Amino acid sequence: MHRLALLTMIALLSVSAGHSASPAADWAINATAIEACSCPHFCMCYFNAHPAAHHEGGKTEHFCKFNNAYKVNSGHYGSTDLAGAKIWLSGDLGGDFTKGQMDWVVATFDKGTTAEQRQGLGEILGHVFPVKWNSFQTAEGDIMWSADKDQAHATLNGGKTAEVKLKRFQGMTDEPAVLKNVKYWGTPRNDGFVMMPNELETYKEGPKAYEFKGTNGFMLTFDMTSKDVPAAKGSSMSY
Repeated sequence: MHRLALLTMIALLSVSAGHSASPAADWAINATAIEACSCPHFCMCYFNAHPAAHHEGGKTEHFCKFNNAYKVNSGHYGSTDLAGAKIWLSGDLGGDFTKGQMDWVVATFDKGTTAEQRQGLGEILGHVFPVKWNSFQTAEGDIMWSADKDQAHATLNGGKTAEVKLKRFQGMTDEPAVLKNVKYWGTPRNDGFVMMPNELETYKEGPKAYEFKGTNGFMLTFDMTSKDVPAAKGSSMSY
C-alpha cells in the first residue's frame, strides 16, 4: 500500500509539472480519446488562447470545462506494458491560457491499472500536456469506454462521477468527418479529430460540477514516444 501511494505521488508530480525535460525511461504510447467540452463545436481552444464565452445570469465568463476519457491501444513505460490502461481527465482550462497556466484538473486512474502503469501514465501525460495547473488532484475509479464509427460512450463510476456521450456528425456520406493537420496538445502525431458533438458531457463531483449538452466532442488517436521529447522541448501547444 505504501508503494502504491508513493508511485501515485510520483505520477501526480509528473503530470502537474508539465515536463519539457528528458523522460526517466524509454516509453511509447498510442491512445484514443473520447473527449468533450463546454465550447461550441468545434472547440475554439485549438485555434485561440482563450476559450468560448458563456453568458449566464447576466455575466460573461470564459471557460472550457472538459471530460477526456483515454484508452491506451499500445504502449510501454520501460518494461511496463500499458496496453488497455484507461485514465480520465475532468477539469477546466480557465479563461486565459496564453502562458500555459490552466485552472484545474482531476486525473482518475482506472481501478484496473497497476501501480507501475500509473507511474508510467503520470510521466507520459506530463509530456502529452506540457502545462501547469492551479489545482491538480488524482483519484481512482471504474472507467467504462466504448466506441465505433457512429458513437462513443464513456462513464466514470457508472456515470455517478462523470459521463460522455458522443454521436457522429453527419457529413456528406456515412463515413466520419475528420479534421486533419491540427496539433493535439504536446503530441507530434494524430490520426485526426473525428467530429462527434456530444449528447452529454458531465462531471458530478463537488462544487465544481457541470453538465453540457450539444457542445464540442470528438474522438482522436495520438501517438508519442520518449524519442519525441527532445524535439518537442520548448515548443508551444495548440491550447
